Amino acid sequence: MTHAHDRALPRAVRQAMPMARDVLVEVAKQHGVCIRPIPLKRLDVVTGKTEIIDVPCGATLDSKCPPCAKRNKQLRKAQCREGWHLDTEPAITPDEPNEEQRWLVEFRADYQAQREAAEKAGDDTTELEAIISGLDEEINAAGMRGNVLGRTAFKRSRSTRRRQDAPDLPKRKMTHTTLGRTFQGSDGKIYRPSLFVTLTLPSYGKVRDGAPIDPNTYDYHRAARDALHFSKLVDRFVQNLRRVAGYDVQYFASVEPQKRLAPHLHMAIRGTLPRAEIKQIAAATYHQVWWPQADEVVFDGDHVPVWQDCTGYLDPATGEVLPTWDEALDALDEDAEPLHVIRFGEQVDVQGVLAGTPDADQCIRYLSKYLTKSIGDALDGGQTQQQHAARMLDALRYEPCSPTCPNWLRYGIQPKDAKPGMHPGRCRGKAHKPEHLGYAGRRVLVSRKWSNKTLAEHKQDRRTWVLEALGQADEPTDPHRYIWRPVPAGDANVPPLALRLLRSVHERQRWRAHLRELEARATGQDLSAVEDVGRAA
Repeated sequence: MTHAHDRALPRAVRQAMPMARDVLVEVAKQHGVCIRPIPLKRLDVVTGKTEIIDVPCGATLDSKCPPCAKRNKQLRKAQCREGWHLDTEPAITPDEPNEEQRWLVEFRADYQAQREAAEKAGDDTTELEAIISGLDEEINAAGMRGNVLGRTAFKRSRSTRRRQDAPDLPKRKMTHTTLGRTFQGSDGKIYRPSLFVTLTLPSYGKVRDGAPIDPNTYDYHRAARDALHFSKLVDRFVQNLRRVAGYDVQYFASVEPQKRLAPHLHMAIRGTLPRAEIKQIAAATYHQVWWPQADEVVFDGDHVPVWQDCTGYLDPATGEVLPTWDEALDALDEDAEPLHVIRFGEQVDVQGVLAGTPDADQCIRYLSKYLTKSIGDALDGGQTQQQHAARMLDALRYEPCSPTCPNWLRYGIQPKDAKPGMHPGRCRGKAHKPEHLGYAGRRVLVSRKWSNKTLAEHKQDRRTWVLEALGQADEPTDPHRYIWRPVPAGDANVPPLALRLLRSVHERQRWRAHLRELEARATGQDLSAVEDVGRAA
């Protein structure tokens, strides 16, 4: 009957009506429901019961799932706030090993000796390696982290001598603390200031409204390589910062796009240093990319290397095997120049921040401003900026983004772990995608001792708060009680997405009603904050 009634209306009127499915999605967003839930099959090994559970997709970008992106943003803000102005050391001293852990390592040592003896005698070590692998798993299951052998892969090293064109840095004696200095005011109050630092990349040419004034003179080549290696430059800055500060500096940073589409860094730093020193550190920080040269094109167009099984990629004209990645690195002698040297630009902004002030809250909001947006979402300058982004993508197309990038074939080198089907200009790495524009690193950078908690632990804190507010016990579950399995596509046991969204919306409505009752009882309770936490649970 409803459909017949709709058909009786004029077309323009009917098309102006919102689609019921679209309204459902919008309502789900308003209630903080994940609109792209992932169905997983959960088996309870105690009761034997199997059920389908919807797990949030965990998207970090608004374009994929706004509710999940908002939850992640709120978690990051809570993480930043909790660790910025700590007044106690967050470090945890490892527990002493127990008897079982010692025995497992001793047992592991015996089998390691047997394996080395068998290898020396030329015997088959397959069975011993399988036993050792099982022991390593038992060692981790017994409450030990890492591997008893530590790093086993060969690590290349270059000279650590600083470049002649980079200023030297002072070095202070390291102290075992993550806390900065405190200052006592005239009123006797103790202040523990921290820093908010913004670092940018250098200029590649004059820009106006986010686009180059003269695209022909804009250095897209350098801009592309700087974007690809920006994360390494940030790592170098942190190393230099700790060396100069003399203590284990902790930080919370976010990488965001400037209007000109170059990545730049906002960093909350626990503790304080003179502004002049921060600027000196930024000026002295650089990163050298010790990769083979990628400026001379060897293969282009249809003239590209061909794959041969058990051999690798060959020159299509001569049949000569291209040098492997390791061989190309071995060819770099001590006099070789790095492929690229990246530095920060001259613009360095340093602000002092005190805990609990409006400035601190504003900085936290600024740090999380773009966390739900991709770098490509900064395109708001119209057609000229769109063209600027297209030229940037063109500069990135054949630029190697990693040792495994297929673009190395263009320069006569086999990528690391080469495999058939590789073709220059067709790298699937995210650095080459429009939404990333060269930067493939993490958008949020958090030091290990910032709050001494992982993001999952911060999420659990918020979940515990909500359950306590709802009067429900937050009983820890046995991590080995449930077995999770992916649900095959088209499984008849999985209800349609619309039905699952309706159920989730109903559940959220029930939670919200309960929270409103609690708010009515508790004076001074901030309902909006309660609901935000409820969505994050």
